[in-house]
Amino acid sequence: MEKAELRRRQIATLRPDRLLLVVVVLLGLSSWARCDTTAAATAEARSADQPQNISFRNDVLPVFAKLGCNTGSCHGALAGRGGFKLSLRGYDPLNDYQAVAIEARGRRAEPSDPGRSLILAKPSGAIPHKGGLRFEVGSPGYETIANWIAQGVLPPSTEDARVDRVEVSPDRNMLAVDAQFPVTVKAYYSNGEVRDVTPWAIFESTDLSVATVDESGQISIVGPGKGAISAWYASEIAIARVVVPFENRVPEETFASQTRVNFIDELVLEELQSLNLPPSPEADESEWLRRIYLDTIGCLPTVEQVRLFLEDENEEKRARLIDSLLARPEFVDYWTYKWSDLLLVSSRKLRPNPLKAYYQWIRQQVEENAPWDEFARGIVTAKGDSVEHGASNFFALHQDAESMTENVCQAFLGLSIGCAKCHNHPLEKWTNDQYYAMASLFARVRAKGWGGEASKGDGVRTVFMANFGELAQPKTGKPQPPTPLDGVPLPFDFKADRREPLADWLTSPQNPYFARAIANRIWANFFNVGLVEEVDDMRVSNPASNQRLLAALADHLVEHDYDLQQLMRTILTSSTYSRSSVALPGNQADRRFYSRYYPQRLMAEVLHDAIVKVTDVPSKFTQIALQGAEVEPTDFYPEGTRAIELYDSAVQSQFLKSFGRNPRAITCECERSDEPSMSQVLHMANGDTINEKLRVAGNRVDKLLDSGLSNYRLIEEIYLSTLSRYPTDNEMSQLMPLLSASSRDAKRLALEDLLWSILSSREFMFNH
Repeated sequence: MEKAELRRRQIATLRPDRLLLVVVVLLGLSSWARCDTTAAATAEARSADQPQNISFRNDVLPVFAKLGCNTGSCHGALAGRGGFKLSLRGYDPLNDYQAVAIEARGRRAEPSDPGRSLILAKPSGAIPHKGGLRFEVGSPGYETIANWIAQGVLPPSTEDARVDRVEVSPDRNMLAVDAQFPVTVKAYYSNGEVRDVTPWAIFESTDLSVATVDESGQISIVGPGKGAISAWYASEIAIARVVVPFENRVPEETFASQTRVNFIDELVLEELQSLNLPPSPEADESEWLRRIYLDTIGCLPTVEQVRLFLEDENEEKRARLIDSLLARPEFVDYWTYKWSDLLLVSSRKLRPNPLKAYYQWIRQQVEENAPWDEFARGIVTAKGDSVEHGASNFFALHQDAESMTENVCQAFLGLSIGCAKCHNHPLEKWTNDQYYAMASLFARVRAKGWGGEASKGDGVRTVFMANFGELAQPKTGKPQPPTPLDGVPLPFDFKADRREPLADWLTSPQNPYFARAIANRIWANFFNVGLVEEVDDMRVSNPASNQRLLAALADHLVEHDYDLQQLMRTILTSSTYSRSSVALPGNQADRRFYSRYYPQRLMAEVLHDAIVKVTDVPSKFTQIALQGAEVEPTDFYPEGTRAIELYDSAVQSQFLKSFGRNPRAITCECERSDEPSMSQVLHMANGDTINEKLRVAGNRVDKLLDSGLSNYRLIEEIYLSTLSRYPTDNEMSQLMPLLSASSRDAKRLALEDLLWSILSSREFMFNH
């Protein structure tokens, strides 16, 4: 076919915006004028077996992505690099084509002599290149780009086949340490074509301690465990899972003899057996008791509760305790605080009355055990006065369609889609168009009022839905049809509240993220490690450590109408939850498969409240007046308020700040920190929170001294109140002489020292 005819047909397929681009090229660039007379001859000079009809979209852009040319550290950066800007990983083929074929006076692609093209000469080292050598002359990537240039620098077309999905094979592999094997990646196109795209796929290992992968897809096993290799191609991702058993010899009887209470135990034990990980034995009753109180209601059991439980010989006592804890008011306090973290209940953006209303709405949902789908729907579709309808404050915290979208996705789906606001997501399948289609569902959310002079600074807003208004996709200047992620689009003239069909899609049992996201959060609370880590990072490229278990938990939640307490009860009654935190020689290296319970430092608020409870000296919290409101610091928190009862994190407390409370600035579990620091050490050693509470008159020490208990019983009371266990014989023999002093002051000092040593110990500060 004549070159001019080929180009004429290509131009005929273009949209008006692309046609204008080509017209500019035809009128203004001499390189295109030379193309008609020389490109055909150049192509004919090449061997007949070289590939024909090279596609800019499907052949050239994958080369750029593979070589890193269009990554954020190179020409894919926001401002490009060296005057050459590409879209991140090729999400915008049309603009990339303009950058390659038209800009720089056409010097980047020379059809008359492809080797002189800057797009080839620089990365091959013929011309100095700050990015260094990216490929050799004659390499597959070089030849692909050279052939495209020789064939006429043809632009992307609306008729180009699109990648529907990619697959990795083998997709599951059980191997030994030091083994190596390659994976193959295939792309399935909209026209039915299937290609082996392994050379152009981008590989990444999710756990480098288990497996590494090179650029060609060759996997090398490093250590035992479960890992995954993600393969990215044309904004599609596939996963190859790697299972590497530990080098233990565990008798089959070890697994056969384990108690299986429910499906959790079945699935966990199957995973442990496949990995040769022996399960730790059951925790003793004191350990389990303290653990379940802290995990479920965020506070320590009292001395009386410990004694009664340890003395109870009824076989059903654990099940009865679980039911009683789920019905306690402290349960409501604890889980209200957890969901307030998730939903960013904060006076940094809310004034006192709306803040209180938002908190109380969440508390009511927890108290009534509202199904999680109803809870989510109440947030997503909220409207009305922000004091009368507390959930509407979600839309005061997030006042534009983009932030509404991002926070709904993060809170209820565990998906961080913010990257797709500017470009296709580099780590996930979400596109720039999908982001704005999702955001369009919130485009008509409006609010009036914001605590101005007329409302005397009360910060009250009224959320309502407008009948018009769209959100423009910045790249095109036009709105995207309002569409949930992977959902069905709504017509622009949809008359009702667009958030209602969004809520239907969000909470649907068919939604692959909704039930799994909350099941993973609940699981992480009780095991200190999520099935997916980080807890709110539910990317396809970040698979669960036990995929079948996560799916089963989600199915269980759906079957029980999203009843979170029922899910908690199922977890708490499992033998898996009851395992000791003491590692065996064969499972010391386990961090993700639940062969044992994983100890974790108490969250800041729970640790603070435990110290208050043990010392019997309450703290006084002062709410900081924010937002410029002309009000006194709010008296929300009378003396005796526990840290877990605080409405938000804008409270003056050096202790909570030092121990990593969640500042509620962004919807991310990463906001809370349990990392140790020198500040924490100093605070426990000589800070006011412990030392002042031990010195103050009328505290637990004074009450113990006034009780008339023997020295033996005094020590026993302290251990039961702090560690929920009796002291060992060895501990008792060492401590009894310390209390032998006859004077009250000396005895008081000894009890202070004993309490201080326990409160600053790892056994106290950790849940285990």
